[in-house]
Amino acid sequence: MEWEKRKCSYYPGCSLQGTAKDYARSIGLVLDALGIEAVEIPDWNCCGATAAHSIAPKTAVTLAGRNLLSASALPYKELLVPCPLCFNRLKAALFALHGENKGRYDLTLPEGIPQIFDLADFLAQGEFLDRITQGVRHPLKGLEVVCYYGCMAVRPPEVTGAREVEDPQSMDRIVSALGGRPIPWPYKTDCCGASHALARRDLEEELVQKILHKALRSGAKAIVVSCQMCQANLDMYPLRAYKDPAKARALPVLYFTELIGLALGLKGIEQGLKQHFVDPRPLLRELGLLP
Repeated sequence: MEWEKRKCSYYPGCSLQGTAKDYARSIGLVLDALGIEAVEIPDWNCCGATAAHSIAPKTAVTLAGRNLLSASALPYKELLVPCPLCFNRLKAALFALHGENKGRYDLTLPEGIPQIFDLADFLAQGEFLDRITQGVRHPLKGLEVVCYYGCMAVRPPEVTGAREVEDPQSMDRIVSALGGRPIPWPYKTDCCGASHALARRDLEEELVQKILHKALRSGAKAIVVSCQMCQANLDMYPLRAYKDPAKARALPVLYFTELIGLALGLKGIEQGLKQHFVDPRPLLRELGLLP
């Protein structure tokens, strides 16, 4: 199905070129299918996540602010950010550089900074949700999931601009449009521990275990995410927690863009699924979503 092309600026962030190449692949396929041309901002740099803002706050604002400066050089009104943590840092920089403390920084932003969008929020807007709905070839019938947003895309709302802070709905709307069933649950925005997996694995595992156990008790067959850090923490946990991961009660952890790609019948989506630690393909074959 052909759509009128929509050009947007795009900030990929570092991990989509490394540990989250599977996410990057699904994003590229989905945006192309929906008629969205994502133009990478020129000479982008790391946003400073995850530690810069706690170690050197001024540097963190400048790092993220430089990306906004580069984005302002492009003629597009929207800036798409697939990583919620990158989204949070860019929004935090905009908040700081346009706020009452902006004189503290060496960087000054021009007028006309594009609107910064978390990718899931962008695709859950009416226009693109309609495109998704109309493009569905393989409805996700029988796929019951919990949507896990993590804590960075919505908090703090005065910075992110989020309206549905405690009960975000963007991925829920997308799953419903694809023919799946999003299950209401209370841990949508609980923290997964993020990079504490390196410094405090005990703390990170406690947080992840709570999320996974609640997802299982909710009756979900899979967890849907939009954050590569959350995906890694939830997806790797069974390998660390069980001597025989094959016998673990583990849930597949899928990117929302992978589900869009499956429902739209996009070739190449399965390649990224092979990189998951908890293999989602048996479940998807059982539901008739993969050959």
